[in-house]
Formats: sequence, structure tokens, C-alpha cells
Amino acid sequence: MNKFIEKFSTGIKGVLCGLDRLVLRGSLRQVRHVPGMMSYLWEKQVLLKNFGGHVRQISEQIKDASLKIAVEQKRPIQYLPSSRVSKEETARKIVAQDGIREGLVCVLSSVEPCMSFEVHRNAQIKKLELVNTIRKCLHLYFYWMHPRWGFMQARIQTWFPFSIQVCLNGREWLARQMEQAGIGYCKYDNCFGWIEDYQRAQALMDEQLQVDWPQVLNEIAAQLNPLHAEIFAGYPADYYWSAYQSEWAMDITFADPEQLRRLFPRLVQLGITSFSSPDILRFLSKKITASGQVPGWVSQPVTTDMRRRTEGVRIKHSLGQNSLKAYDKLYIPDAGVLRLESTINRPEMFLVYRSRQGDPEGPLAWRTMRRGVADLYRRTEVSQKCLNRYADALSSVDDTTTLQELTQRLERRVQWNGKSVRALHPFAPEDRALLEAVNHGEFTLRGLRNRDLQKLLYGAPATSPEEARRRSSAVSRKLRMLRAHGLIQKLPHTHRYQVTEQGRLILNGILMAAKATLSQLTQKAA
Repeated sequence: MNKFIEKFSTGIKGVLCGLDRLVLRGSLRQVRHVPGMMSYLWEKQVLLKNFGGHVRQISEQIKDASLKIAVEQKRPIQYLPSSRVSKEETARKIVAQDGIREGLVCVLSSVEPCMSFEVHRNAQIKKLELVNTIRKCLHLYFYWMHPRWGFMQARIQTWFPFSIQVCLNGREWLARQMEQAGIGYCKYDNCFGWIEDYQRAQALMDEQLQVDWPQVLNEIAAQLNPLHAEIFAGYPADYYWSAYQSEWAMDITFADPEQLRRLFPRLVQLGITSFSSPDILRFLSKKITASGQVPGWVSQPVTTDMRRRTEGVRIKHSLGQNSLKAYDKLYIPDAGVLRLESTINRPEMFLVYRSRQGDPEGPLAWRTMRRGVADLYRRTEVSQKCLNRYADALSSVDDTTTLQELTQRLERRVQWNGKSVRALHPFAPEDRALLEAVNHGEFTLRGLRNRDLQKLLYGAPATSPEEARRRSSAVSRKLRMLRAHGLIQKLPHTHRYQVTEQGRLILNGILMAAKATLSQLTQKAA
């Protein structure tokens, strides 16, 4: 259990962790590049001068065979001339109009850019040559109310190399699972406001990770292109499946929606004002320097932003194309849903314990995570760990205690081990610098030492042994003062100290207030 769920457990009626949006791509590696395509043409005895006629004929055959099922079932086949028209909204309207509970909904077609091939005449060598190029071709979008996956979409490029994209949603999938298991639920878009048995529902979501992805995706590919085996007879070409985009979500359902309404603005403020670039790196499993700074090897931008959408406010922390988000996803009379979401578009930023590519029997080691579905399970593990770290950081939010209540005890002298210890003055420059140093993100996991604080509080190394001893004694007194006020605690059998739970609340509150503008404070007081 993460700290956020533990802290608000009395007001939470259920937690659900699992796949949200999942975009999978299939590519025919054997004909994806020029050498493979040339081998295919050689096998089929097609000259380059006849390339255009050959692929055009194949493309027409695929379109006819692919659309046959829609014609037989009398489902709509609609051409969309503009990319501004939402395909998903169009399909959902058809679902509502026709009351479709299961089966093919429609097929939408659109001319879109794609990577394909063309034959050019090379003026230098005076020969025709095949080149990879971006061109436009017809794409077919199939929408189903699938008996297993729920509402889903699959797309095929009708021109070589016939790339496929499949888009599933873990919550849609779970709804079908719960119907088959007889578990009651109330669903709003891709979010559940109520589930009869959250524990059983979580077990069903966990089962989603045990799917044989190549097998089920090849079955979908066979529906999109029934002629695949015929086209590639004599030149076998199989789809390689990869996870192009993955979203892993933790839905925390509060029994009282007003509790989430009060809490979420404070979570947003905490995320905007207190989570630094090193914090975001730590959430996303990346190491930071010993001084708590962003390492030099990080080339992708580290950002935080907030947007207000129709379904609620969203705060997002990004490292390049990978991100963490928090939404107040749903408010209904008897529930409020907080969604924490991890999105991975660049899995190579993470590691997986596996053998070397192409050597399945070789030694195991921590290697770069691949996009292929073989590493999808590890990707979900990483996503959940990122969310747990993020939720732990969000647990430091205080939804009841005022800043005055937090700091009033600090500003009084206290007795500790029989000795009087001076008051802390959080907004005085010296004490605030001390609090900022103690609150550095790198101390969260491994704690801090006397010499760690010295590096942060003094601008340059000591110039003599006497100066070094003086600094060490001064920092020891500061550590004793922080312990007396309950902000830090000593880790057993070490010389390290760690911020206490109450201390984290106080530090975040003080530092957020110190950085707030007069305008922000005025708005809060209004």
C-alpha cells in the first residue's frame, strides 16, 4: 500500500490499478525496408517498372477482402475527407444510434500519410531504383464492440508494407470481464464510479497482463487482411508487435466527492510549486546527482504543466515523451475518482532483466527496455512503481491543517533530552536555507549526513582543519535542533537522518508559502 492510500484510507472505497489506453503496432519487418521489399519482388518475379501496377492491384484486393465482412453484416462504411473529424466520436455515435452491444460497429476510411515505397529513376546510374518514402494512401479503421476487449479500434495501411495499429482500453476490457464474472459496476466513459467488489476487479485487471499478445494480435490482423497468407505465399512475412504507447492508471475512488474536491486543488498546488526537476526524475526511476541536481546526461526537457479540461483539471510532469499525470477524473453524487497515470512512449529510458536480443538462451542482465510486446509486462511494472513514488510524494499534502498550525510549535523553544533548544524561524533567511537543504529530493530514500548538509549550507570547502571542525559542530547543533522539533529522526545504527512524516508536511507547507506570490496568497485567502 502506498502512503497516499494509507493516509486517506478511511475515505477511500476502492483502488484500481491497470492498463488504460494501449496502442500496439504491427510491422512486417521482412518488407519494411528496401532490401526486404526487393527480395519480395524477386520472389514474385515483379520488375521495378511493373512495381506500381503490382502494388496497386494488391491494395485493391486487400480493400475488397477487408471490407467484405462489413458489407455482409450491413455495417456502415464511411469515408472521412478531413482529419478534423474525430473517428472515435463518429464510431461512438453509431454505437449509440444502433444500440450495438457486440460485433462490428463500422469501418471508417481516410487518406493519410504513411511510410511506403516508390520507384524513382536514378539519373546518375540511369536505372530504376526502389526507395523508402512518405506518401499518402487509404487507411481503414475498424471499430468493434468486441466480446473480449469492449470498444476498440484497429487500423490497416492498405499500401505496402501494410502496417497495422490496434488501440485497446484496459477499462473497456475490464467491463467485459466483470460482466462475465457477474460483478456489478457503474461506468462513466473509461472510469468506474462504483464496483461491487474492487478486490475481484483488481484480480481481473491483473489477468490482462497474462495475455499471449502475438497470438491475439495476429487474430485481429487476420480480420483486417484476410489475404495475408496468399499475398506472402513463398515469401513468409510475419507481424512484429510493439507497444507504441501505453497508459497505466491508478484510480482512487473516494466515497465522498467533496473530500476530493477539497483535496485536489492542494495536490495541484503541491505538484506545481514543490516538485522540482530532480523530483520528477526520481518519480520516473532516473538517478540524480549526489548534490540533488539533474545529471548532465539528461537531454530531454523536464517539465510540469497544468491544463483545465472538460472532465477536470490535469497536472502533468514530463521527461521527454514519458510522463506522470494526475486528474480529478470523475465526480458523481456518491463518489469522486482521482486518477494517477503513467504514460510511456519511450521505453528505452528504462531497464528490463533479460537476455541479449537474438540470444534467448544467453545470460540475463539489466538491458534497455524494448518496444516489443515481449517487454510489455516489465513496462507495466515500471509504470506502477513510478505511480507509487508519485503517490508517496503527493501524500505529503495537508488537507486540514493550516500553515499557522504547522509552524506555531516550531517558533517556540522546546526541551529535548533535558536541554532547552531554541525556536526555529522558518521565514528567517538562515533557517529557511536549512529547511530547503533538508528537503532536497536525494535525501528521501537514503537519508542525509552532517557532511551532506555542509555541502549545501557552505559555498566552498573548508580552508583548514579547524574550520572543518567548526562547520561540523555547527551542523551537528542544527541537526539536534531539527530532531528536537520533530522534523528529522536518526536512522538506527547509522550517521544518517531522515525527514519524518510530520516534518515533510511542515517543510512542504513552509517552502510552498515562501515561494508563493502575494497574488497567489491573496487568492487563497479570498
